[in-house]
Amino acid sequence: MPSVHLDLAERSYDILVEDNLLDRAGELIRGCGLSGKAAIITDSNVGPHFADRLVSNLAEAEIEASLHTVRAGEASKSMSQAAELCGELNRADHDRASFVIALGGGVVGDLAGFVAAIFYRGVPFVQIPTTIVAQVDSSAGGKTGVNASEGKNLIGAFHQPRLVIVDPLTLDTLPGREYREGYAEAIKHAAIRDAAMIDDLNTLDPGNQHPSADLLARNLAIKARIVEEDERETSGTRALLNFGHTIGHGIEASLPYGAMLHGEAISLGIRAALYLSEKINGLAAEQSQRILSLLEKFQLPLNLPDDISTEVIMDKLSRDKKFSGGHIKFVLLSSPGVAEVSSKVTLDDIREAVEHLRLSPA
Repeated sequence: MPSVHLDLAERSYDILVEDNLLDRAGELIRGCGLSGKAAIITDSNVGPHFADRLVSNLAEAEIEASLHTVRAGEASKSMSQAAELCGELNRADHDRASFVIALGGGVVGDLAGFVAAIFYRGVPFVQIPTTIVAQVDSSAGGKTGVNASEGKNLIGAFHQPRLVIVDPLTLDTLPGREYREGYAEAIKHAAIRDAAMIDDLNTLDPGNQHPSADLLARNLAIKARIVEEDERETSGTRALLNFGHTIGHGIEASLPYGAMLHGEAISLGIRAALYLSEKINGLAAEQSQRILSLLEKFQLPLNLPDDISTEVIMDKLSRDKKFSGGHIKFVLLSSPGVAEVSSKVTLDDIREAVEHLRLSPA
């Protein structure tokens, strides 16, 4: 099967990608050395499709499991929800010998990973991602966390999973909009590290919800290599993964959580970052257009809704983790597949880029 090894010395792990892997979860989890009681954290959308199947499979591998379901949506990524889950785990007799399984998309992965990081000061966890966002990006890398009222992911911890199990067939149950929004992260990977993937993504049918395992693994390999270089985002390499996210997160945080899907906000952020890449880094307009056309193909938004205030966006993004000591770290392209973290971008530039999103694409 396609697999990616993420090498972080004693925190290394495998990312396995293959159809029907969900039915081998117990065997695979045993194979990575976990044998305690499992706490499955899922949401109200994913649980009805896959939770019973996972519990049954774990039982076949003689792994006892409890099931904990949160309401689907970004609002569940909160400190209060994390605290409630820790209480549930205690009441279900979990202890430091237990481990957590995140069964769901990016929200569940971030939340369950954060619970695993803080429960008994840290227990192992396994990622079983069920959305494109999670299967190409967020399930790997060890960033866990919850949102604050001031912005996304402001409370969290680095806590690497012990194993990532990617079953592309779990994508079949997603509504079309939620399936397509995840491709913003794949397009981001192509833009920063793999220009050839732009053409490969362009051959896909957005209505066919069964991407190849090889494509998913290719994205995860990009993420893995960057994380290996800069696990805790100290050297600047990992910051490349924030392409489109500075303004995207500002837009997402300007709305009630869940009003705009993560990938939809990132699509707008990518368009803004392309505008600044042309202005500051000399990215050719036709190269920007290749990426914009791909976002459009997956029915991702390129225009900012009129009712979102630029000043509210500016306030939200100023609280983002990417602003350090008042300095802006902004990811720009010089050509497709070649990205850098730039210190040349000013707040005025960002405001101009946000206003650019109100114009129709050429």
